Amino acid sequence: MSRTPLLVTSALPYANGPLHLGHLAGAYLPADLYVRYQRLKGRDVVYVCGSDEHGAAITLRARKEGTTPQAIVDRYHEELKRALEGFGISFDAYGRTSSDIHRETSQDMFLAVEKAGGLRKKTSTQLFDPEAGLFLADRYVTGTCPVCGYEAAYGDQCENCGSALSPDDLIEPRSTLTGATPERRETTHWYLPLGEMQPDLQAWIDTKSDWKPNVLGQVRSWLQDGLQDRAMTRDLDWGVPVPPEAEGETDGKVLYVWFDAPIGYVSITREWAEAQGDPDLWRRYWQVHEDEAGETVTPELMHFIGKDNIVFHCLIFPAILMAQNAARPELPQFVLPANVPANEFLNLEGQKLSTSRGWAVWAEEALEAFPLDLLRYGLAVNLPETKDADFSWGEFQARVNGELADVVGNFVNRALTFAARFCDGEVPALASPSEKDRAMLDALPLASEKVGAAYEKVRLRDATQEAVGLARLGNQYLQETEPWKTRKTDEQAMRNTVHVALQVCASLSILLDPVVPDSMARLRAMLNLGAIRASGAPEAGATPEASGALGWEDAARPVLEAGHALGESDILFRKIEDEEIEAQRQLLADRSASASASGGDAPEAEGEPYAPLGAEIVFDQFTPLDMRVGKIIAAEPHPKADKLLRFDVDMGFETRQILSGVREHLAPEAMIGLSVVVVANLAPRTIRGLESQGMILFAENRDGALVPVSTEGEPGAIVK
Repeated sequence: MSRTPLLVTSALPYANGPLHLGHLAGAYLPADLYVRYQRLKGRDVVYVCGSDEHGAAITLRARKEGTTPQAIVDRYHEELKRALEGFGISFDAYGRTSSDIHRETSQDMFLAVEKAGGLRKKTSTQLFDPEAGLFLADRYVTGTCPVCGYEAAYGDQCENCGSALSPDDLIEPRSTLTGATPERRETTHWYLPLGEMQPDLQAWIDTKSDWKPNVLGQVRSWLQDGLQDRAMTRDLDWGVPVPPEAEGETDGKVLYVWFDAPIGYVSITREWAEAQGDPDLWRRYWQVHEDEAGETVTPELMHFIGKDNIVFHCLIFPAILMAQNAARPELPQFVLPANVPANEFLNLEGQKLSTSRGWAVWAEEALEAFPLDLLRYGLAVNLPETKDADFSWGEFQARVNGELADVVGNFVNRALTFAARFCDGEVPALASPSEKDRAMLDALPLASEKVGAAYEKVRLRDATQEAVGLARLGNQYLQETEPWKTRKTDEQAMRNTVHVALQVCASLSILLDPVVPDSMARLRAMLNLGAIRASGAPEAGATPEASGALGWEDAARPVLEAGHALGESDILFRKIEDEEIEAQRQLLADRSASASASGGDAPEAEGEPYAPLGAEIVFDQFTPLDMRVGKIIAAEPHPKADKLLRFDVDMGFETRQILSGVREHLAPEAMIGLSVVVVANLAPRTIRGLESQGMILFAENRDGALVPVSTEGEPGAIVK
């Protein structure tokens, strides 16, 4: 077990709207699963998050509702906090970026970099709304995305394809305040010289070979295009004010939200440290320091985010920390992220989540309909870890009923019922165990190792399934040992079976705790077991084992002594009825229809005709095609063709270069890491100076959008 301090963050949610299941699957549940595992391991871990309360999105919401930005953030901060607590997200601290300590921290870091010459002042022409009389921040400008053609992209990001943008990138920009066409006027701002910092950022990124391919792909795409200086201030009246001590005109200027928001991770950790009675404790998790023995300690920092925030967490925030370190070389140095396990997007019932058209499941609404642990499990087994995933109510019901209830719940109920009825409610002694008994007990350390290894690699779906796999083995063990028969023919064999099954139950109560913590606490109560480790940041010199609480290592061994009295048993997981699922589908349909009637976007492709079928062919016309699975390992625009993307595709037996005319539809970074279907025996052809060695298949939706045909097969697998 590592004793290195670990700080985990989840992306700060904007305090301008409620949370839906997509948010939870992206940045909050994955981090919580990982942190709960690390706490069980006895890791010195602190988990922080908070409401992001600055930026143009807040002021836009305030204008729309006819209120103040402060009123908006006050309302949504409480709503966000309540929803996250309701979902069992176990932060050590949940703060907000409108706090005094955050303003002080952000201004202090900005001023230190500015005074050390780490920022560049530039006067440039920026978009100005002549009707509102204001310079337009990124989110005050909308227009057509130059990457995917989406007509409602914002000036900082396209929410359709995820591309990071600037207002200058937009086609036909317009003001969100008045609808006016913006003019260009001069203004002065402080810029972070990302171009000068690129070699250092590149060298650092090159050390991260173990990061997710989708993360590295997007970051390397930006580096390949060349980083540009980025303004770290804005002309706004809502945000952290530029410190008046900065050199130049500071009135009416605030820090860019992507400067102050990630610093929120630091300021919230500072608030947590003060609450612990040790104001300097935050440095233990953020800065290189010496421990009690005089050894140099480099803490680990991990950011859990969605893919739309990759650039900010993997380039801009690390650049800010690098600049801070350079500005204050005499002080302890900030660490850069050890890992940024960004998730892709979660779709809903086959469509993209869209709050504007009512196609979303709100977190608090879901909690009113279903128990917390059922929702956590339904998301955990379907996290969009390497590609977009789809949440459907039908699959949710099938997972809960078929896995939680029928596999885990059934096994626990059988074990505890036999113990209560035939073993006096105690753990029977194990005597002369059979080969099957020993094999089942030997499975405990193997399961603990497999689940733990998946958590360490941040493969949280695998970790969840491996834990459930132990319960499957347990059910198989009961079927093979047949205690309902041996209780009449060989009582000791029956008692051995119950003993072993109860040990498996105890192990499950630890292995599944990160995913379904409330239910596993109930299971431990049924087993009359003690508490588990549920807190990080152990006291100096203390060992996790000294607390007496159960930890991850206890899942690998029998922990129940013979004669141990058991508690009262109960049904662990209830099944979800068809009527409940139908009610959720109807709610979704009603909300979507209401949003459409009130002016929201209609569901994608609704009413569009399907393309007619092609001419009939015979089987022999199909068989010459050799279609294989290929994994995209690199993607970039064709240097001489506006509509083409160039891909490097791992075919298993070789790597091929393939060109596709999809640049107008898809961002290249969104394709990296996907396993796609390739026509592998297509004759090569040269297009604008580059040879294409095959064809990647795409599906064209009724609205004309192209979607890559993806698969779970290994590179080189034959597609039949």
